[in-house]
Amino acid sequence: MVTKAVIAVAGFGSRFFPVAKTLNKCMLPILNKPVVQYAVEDCLSAGITEIAIVTAPGQAGSQVRHYFSPDPDTEAYFRNRGWADKWEPAARLQDLADFTFIEQPRDSRYGTAVPAMVARDFIGRDDFLLLAGDDLLLRTDGGSDLADLITRREQAGTPAALAAATVDGKQAHRYGVLSTRDRDATTHILGGMLEKPQDWQKPTCYINISRYLLPGEFVTYLDQLKPNPITGEYQTTDVVEAYAADREMLVSPTTGSYYDCGNINGWLAANNAAAQI
Repeated sequence: MVTKAVIAVAGFGSRFFPVAKTLNKCMLPILNKPVVQYAVEDCLSAGITEIAIVTAPGQAGSQVRHYFSPDPDTEAYFRNRGWADKWEPAARLQDLADFTFIEQPRDSRYGTAVPAMVARDFIGRDDFLLLAGDDLLLRTDGGSDLADLITRREQAGTPAALAAATVDGKQAHRYGVLSTRDRDATTHILGGMLEKPQDWQKPTCYINISRYLLPGEFVTYLDQLKPNPITGEYQTTDVVEAYAADREMLVSPTTGSYYDCGNINGWLAANNAAAQI
């Protein structure tokens, strides 16, 4: 049973500067909820009860910690004014999961793999979800793509899995594309990752959206990870490829529409889409 999730929100949000100097990009609203709340709610729908949110240190991460922590003064004010219905959507999150906040230090290590590194004690030996807090999957059927990810991995019998959005092949040059091999007609196993391929020939492609279901043994691969020789970053994709070379990793196509809310165009598109639901 999978009960743990690690959500990474420690980035600078440079594409949203100057507002990101004060407002963490994962707290940008999709309608009246911060984008990270959608990730948390997807975790809850998948049965997750322990959530570690890896934040920037100090003031930069305080907004996220405050949002998912009890606030008795504000709660009392809302209830006294008869606004309990407005308060409940925030309050219920704290009742449904135990939140742990881990500060990611501003040291020489940088990259998408660092949140999982600093959450090692939280992960322990347990299976866990790893996802970015500024990515969004919108579904109109009430389902959960993270719940689907967990169910499909169990059905496939693989130790790990990752979610994949499907996009037009003409857009492959914009994304990290997943190559797969088919165990059967419905079971796709990760073969490798292609960073923004310029000559993709197929009509569609699976893209990596930074949502993984990983076993506890994955942390030993994090221990062996070296910074990328070109960028100097500790990249999740590098360690995932290393793991997938030794173990089967299921590729699970998503049902929800994917939006990268880490950039302005993706964030605007997500708001427009959410407004239509």
